[in-house]
Amino acid sequence: MLHWSLIVSALGVCVSALGGYCGWVLFPSMVHKKVEQSVIIADGSEQYKRFVNLPQPLNFKVYIFNVTNPDRIQQGAIPIVEEIGPYVYKQFRQKKVKHFSRDGSKISYVQNVHFDFDADASAPYTQDDRIVALNMHMNAFLQVFEREITDIFQGFANRLNSRLNQTPGVRVLKRLMERIRGKPPISWVEGIMISLIDGVKSVLQISENDPGLALLLVHLNANLKAVFNDPRSMFVQTSVREYLFDGVRFCINPQGIAKAICNQIKESGSKTIREQSDGSLAFSFFGHKNGSGHDVYEVHTGKGDAMRVLEIQKLDDSHNLQVWLNASTEGETSVCNQINGTDASAYPPFRQRGDSMYIFSADICRSVQLFYQSDIQYQGIPGYRYSIGENFINDIGPEHDNECFCVDKLANVIKRKNGCLYAGALDLTTCLDAPVILTLPHMLGASNEYRKMIRGLKPDAKKHQTFVDVQSLTGTPLQGGKRVQFNMFLKSINRITITENLPTVLMPAIWVEEGIQLNSEMVAFFKKKLINSLKTLNIVHWGTLCGGLAVAVLSLLYYIYQRGRVEEPPVK
Repeated sequence: MLHWSLIVSALGVCVSALGGYCGWVLFPSMVHKKVEQSVIIADGSEQYKRFVNLPQPLNFKVYIFNVTNPDRIQQGAIPIVEEIGPYVYKQFRQKKVKHFSRDGSKISYVQNVHFDFDADASAPYTQDDRIVALNMHMNAFLQVFEREITDIFQGFANRLNSRLNQTPGVRVLKRLMERIRGKPPISWVEGIMISLIDGVKSVLQISENDPGLALLLVHLNANLKAVFNDPRSMFVQTSVREYLFDGVRFCINPQGIAKAICNQIKESGSKTIREQSDGSLAFSFFGHKNGSGHDVYEVHTGKGDAMRVLEIQKLDDSHNLQVWLNASTEGETSVCNQINGTDASAYPPFRQRGDSMYIFSADICRSVQLFYQSDIQYQGIPGYRYSIGENFINDIGPEHDNECFCVDKLANVIKRKNGCLYAGALDLTTCLDAPVILTLPHMLGASNEYRKMIRGLKPDAKKHQTFVDVQSLTGTPLQGGKRVQFNMFLKSINRITITENLPTVLMPAIWVEEGIQLNSEMVAFFKKKLINSLKTLNIVHWGTLCGGLAVAVLSLLYYIYQRGRVEEPPVK
């Protein structure tokens, strides 16, 4: 008959095996299924409610580069800037759902955004602080005007060139020119032919130094005062409130040509310029973002594949952008125009160490890849940290197979011979309809070609790198944010007096951080719903595994001990 200690030992082994099965097979499967169910967006579910109204507002921090030597810059000096801020806003997001797809795997919505100034978090800074900053709207207008008018004249010259090249007489003259150019005329006939050929050449080069272009720029120069409120420099003295949201006013009661210029600016449809009730115009960085949205998003609900939850499927009924250059003349979508990832308000669940994920930012018209960096703890919640890689704005150009980002819309600026900007800068002209340049804050990682021309920048990877900490199981963002800087080239423009002595520099305007830090209420909710449950399951797992094993070992040792006593011969 088996000794009771062997039976107890066998039971201990069974309990230990059960603990191992539960901890490594059953519990993970249960948790995986539960997480899948919790992240899927279904009409009326708790996740749907969190999807429509974010449980807490995002943090939106703005830092402004105050210009300390505007008058000297006008005379050609290197700009000196001083960062002020942060000016902190609470960003509330609410989605207006349009419809679900028939199979429930897609949901379409328009997102409304509202900003509230957080005076406590911003102190000692206030929205009434006075600043001297780059006059973005005037600088943008001058550069766009120069480019578009030049393009018009260049297009006219190209069409005329093509038409003349198709004329038989001109083709004959060109062939004769190739034969006799460089040789002294040996007869009066050849002299006349050379004169005719030079005349054709001058017609074919009509756009260069064209008097019509010069005349337009002269008229523009004469009316700058009436359009932009008699500017003394390329910098504007204004308040933070006006610069960011309320708007810096211009085009106030213009007359004649100035009125025509203002009408053209109004009709250009720039999002950052709005018409006021008195007919004037006003520029602001973010005023257009404060209110009802217009872009229609279609995202995956996670039904059928939880790993795709919140993945953007379409933007304004298109699977791709039409902003950047495409890969071929047939219109094949380039990597630059692809829409990948979520909108960064949440991420797919079941993250793994070493993986990467995408976010899409409509503000900069591109998808951004985030790479795993390390394990982290946020107020007792474990997660993974992700950050951007070199392929964000450092590695751009034909050598990196993404030359589609090199739109080459800027003339007479600091750029490479192939039209791409130097490392660390991205031209957003085709994205924002304005010559805005994207960098990391304080031009972190940017080429010295740009940084050497500005004084006052203090790049710091800890402060200026984009990162996000994500709870690995659910994909919930714990803390982090997108950090980017908006700049614009400052340069001399032919026949525009106010720019004649300007240095050519990449001028910083502002940098922003848009992100989240899970508040104490959400941390408590998250711990109650997930972390504490995981801890309980972990205790059950290891408790049964180790407890059963301990019972089995101790019972076996007891059995061995008892057998030793029975077999020991009696002492005489």
